[in-house]
Amino acid sequence: MEKRSIAIGLPSMGIEEWEACKGPIESGWITQGPKVKEFETNFALRHNVKHAFAVSNCTTALHLGLLACGVKEGDEVIVPAFTWVSTANAVKYCGAKPIFVDIDINTFNIDVDKIEEKITDKTTAIIPVHLFGLCSDIDLIRTRFPKLKIVEDGACAAGSALHGKPAGSLGDVGCFSFHPRKSVTTGEGGMLTTNDDEIAVKIDRLRNHGASISEEQRHHGPKPYILSAFEMVGYNYRMTDIQGAIGVIQLAKLDKFIDERDKWAQYYKEQLKDIPWLRTPETPNGYKHGWQSYVTYIDESCAPMKRNDIMEFLQQRGISTRPGTHAVHMLDVYAKMYGIKPQDFPNAFNADQYSMSIPMHNKMVKEDFDYIIDAIKTLS
Repeated sequence: MEKRSIAIGLPSMGIEEWEACKGPIESGWITQGPKVKEFETNFALRHNVKHAFAVSNCTTALHLGLLACGVKEGDEVIVPAFTWVSTANAVKYCGAKPIFVDIDINTFNIDVDKIEEKITDKTTAIIPVHLFGLCSDIDLIRTRFPKLKIVEDGACAAGSALHGKPAGSLGDVGCFSFHPRKSVTTGEGGMLTTNDDEIAVKIDRLRNHGASISEEQRHHGPKPYILSAFEMVGYNYRMTDIQGAIGVIQLAKLDKFIDERDKWAQYYKEQLKDIPWLRTPETPNGYKHGWQSYVTYIDESCAPMKRNDIMEFLQQRGISTRPGTHAVHMLDVYAKMYGIKPQDFPNAFNADQYSMSIPMHNKMVKEDFDYIIDAIKTLS
């Protein structure tokens, strides 16, 4: 079979997205404006929430979500130990302390049974991460810890669901990413969702310098020359209307993209099921997986070589792979800051060392999947 070159992830964009950019460019309204509003409205409808606010990326979404939920200096926020670093960084932005909790090695999501021991009188919130597109068990978290504010890190989870309820509607706030490796993209970009009217007002103001009304509202109001009132310190975390225009098109394709990924996820699972050293991801009953990534787990005790050597083997054959993500407690900044050892969170450590994401995106064709499967099987 001829060598192929298969990226770990690629955005699926075309002429529709290209054409959508013309409107903001031709109108001259290219910062946050009507296209962002349309994107927000459509996103809220798709995810069954009252409010959606587009922002510059998911990290800023997490920051605003925590602030809007009242997280402040000196607070503690529960964070899974296996996630992208921005989950913990957003807590630090608030002057709070991330308190790491180990994960369930089978789902890669936070282990709810290990949260209780980390709760103190300083704990005010929790950030369950819907890692790789599989929702955390928010229902169980809310039942066990009703006093905690829940900020969903749904960076990977646009279109995912738990028991029929979309990600972003499960907690107090939901945060999403539109990075190019996500199912739908605006380049960079993020979204916050909430059903809480008070939280919504805070988010809307905080993302726009703390202004009482948006620039679009002021510009189109009866006295556009009167500047907005500012009653809080805010940030410039806005999305551009060019991104919003792309987001409208991409969001309309979300369910099609997820259905395609789900089909190929099942194909991977069937074709790789007889490899004893490779564990493929499961979707528990009642969950809709968004399949942002397809993350496997390598059992080095019976694998033909170590995880990193397998990744190098595949790289030499034109197949891009990555660890699922990293164990945040093992990163120098947090390990040194809090004196954490790698084995303090053994499942997060193992996920860091032995997970392997293989290509999954909407530009792949059957020949790509078969090429990857054949390459992995040659190792068995």
